[in-house]
Amino acid sequence: MNVRGSSGRKERPLSELELDRVIHERARLVLLTYLASSDHAETSFTELRDKLGLTAGNLSVQLRTLEEAGYVKIEKRFVGNKPFTGVRLAVKGEKAITAYLENLEVILTALRGAAPAGSSGGTPAAK
Repeated sequence: MNVRGSSGRKERPLSELELDRVIHERARLVLLTYLASSDHAETSFTELRDKLGLTAGNLSVQLRTLEEAGYVKIEKRFVGNKPFTGVRLAVKGEKAITAYLENLEVILTALRGAAPAGSSGGTPAAK
């Protein structure tokens, strides 16, 4: 199956679409999506841990991976004599999550268009 990119680029096989493996891991996808949808430029480590239900250790590992990829910026400082770790979505991270979600949309659109005749294209109804 061939698909055309959202920018109208030449059609290419669906199998050639790239899903960023750094983002594709569930915890990192949730982290980037949360940061990208936040109304604040910076989110605290504690908020991310609590809102996303991650352990501090897992969150640290996932943030380190995202930071090494250049997708987030992490700043440690003191606020009111207490340690504070702030996380920001980097420009590279914003571009990466946008491209990732666009590719998912292309895949979904292509697969919906490939549904057999008489099929709703959705998931089977529960019995």
